[in-house]
Amino acid sequence: MISIIGTVGVPACYGGFETLVENLLDENDTHYDITVYCSSKSYSEQPYKYKNAVLKYIPLNANGAQSVFYDIWSLFHAVYKRTDTILLLGVSGAICLPFIRLFSKAKIVTNIDGLEWRRDKWGKLAKKFLKFSEKIAVKYSDVVVADNKGIADYVLEEYDLEAEVIAYGGDHAVIDSLSPSDDGYALALCRIEPENNVEMILESFSKTNKRLKFIGNWDNSEFGCRMKATYEGYENIEIMAPVYELSVLFLIRQKCSFYVHGHSAGGTNPSLVEMMHFNKNILAFDCNYNRASTEDRAEYFVNSNELVNHIENASILNNSDKMTEIAKRCYTWKVVKQQYFDLF
Repeated sequence: MISIIGTVGVPACYGGFETLVENLLDENDTHYDITVYCSSKSYSEQPYKYKNAVLKYIPLNANGAQSVFYDIWSLFHAVYKRTDTILLLGVSGAICLPFIRLFSKAKIVTNIDGLEWRRDKWGKLAKKFLKFSEKIAVKYSDVVVADNKGIADYVLEEYDLEAEVIAYGGDHAVIDSLSPSDDGYALALCRIEPENNVEMILESFSKTNKRLKFIGNWDNSEFGCRMKATYEGYENIEIMAPVYELSVLFLIRQKCSFYVHGHSAGGTNPSLVEMMHFNKNILAFDCNYNRASTEDRAEYFVNSNELVNHIENASILNNSDKMTEIAKRCYTWKVVKQQYFDLF
């Protein structure tokens, strides 16, 4: 039995890990006995099975302050059910792994996510806890998964351990055949947090005439509300609410001129690898994670001046074909699924 722990659950309705689990499951595959732990707080309908996986609901929130207890509860339940393999997504609940090891021989595969403790949104205490949890996860897991070579390099340097590099698929975002089109706008899409260089992107486009559609959860934080209030008045900047419908997102992505990716933290970002399947030029913030994901073949920026220069010279951008080639070679769910099940 394989137990998957650490996500909100399936059907996927939240983020990268949930989309990963969604694509690991297959309604036509009866070979594996899989249980997925889900938060009952996030699902009004709670079916017993989904895509041949058993769903076990835990009455806690999977994110925020309760996430640690949510993961710990899930881990102990999986061990009680004598699971053979645990896929732990994230390190929140990893603090209990030393205890799990005392009475279970289950194989533990942990995806440590994108160095969560480095993110600006956490306070000092939370960062210390997450760093400690990461250390415990690396020490007590049978296999550590990194979603990016940059993360794997960090694990090797910090813990002297070779991590398995498995990224995310992005091909699920292409729901129809692509037809070349350009409606004259650039596209940015992310959670509205300072570390995603939201302000740098908005400031840069405010200095140009190029249209920008920027999709994000603007109303979820003081920072987002401030950015929205400051820049929604610019004629060329369209502040858009989150778009969860794949068909709508498909059309927006297909019709953009180029994509701007501002993430500076985390490993391989799902929104980037999804966009790499659309045969569009990509401008990415210059950090080792983004360079690893794009194999140093995108265009990069570190400040507003550099980004403005790229925007104003967008006609000479020429990385779209290479981005698509990388995406088809590295970022398909068929490849990712096989890599995970080889580990199990």
